[in-house]
Amino acid sequence: MLTVAYGESTLSKKNVYKWYKLFQDGREDANDEPRSGRPSTSTTDENVEAVKKIVLENRRITIREVAEDVGISVGSCHEIFSDVLGMRRVSAKFVPKLLNFHQKNRRMSIAQELLNDVNDDPDLLKRVITGDESYQHLIPFFTQNLMQIL
Repeated sequence: MLTVAYGESTLSKKNVYKWYKLFQDGREDANDEPRSGRPSTSTTDENVEAVKKIVLENRRITIREVAEDVGISVGSCHEIFSDVLGMRRVSAKFVPKLLNFHQKNRRMSIAQELLNDVNDDPDLLKRVITGDESYQHLIPFFTQNLMQIL
């Protein structure tokens, strides 16, 4: 009846009897119990540091290239990026998934300064965009703050 109802995704007869016995003996959870397994040899501290160093030198490098340079599998390299370093690919660059508290506050203060400048002088952005000569003194200010944001 189970094979008719669920097709190929049905448990075998042996596994049905095994699970029946486990639940009959008092088991209440269908999830696997923790067990000792083979430890990961690719996600060591040395490999994590090597991957981090390579990515910080060139954020446009691919996972496959990093894996070849470090000598680990692509899956292990991906695990290091996503789980250990907390990075993901954005526009062909690896960036942290989240900003830390200091980075968020810094970006907020710079954005607030720029917003205050625009509120004080509503024509400020029009002069910057149109290339008015009076904006020349603002270039270092905008350049410095935009570089800090990026």
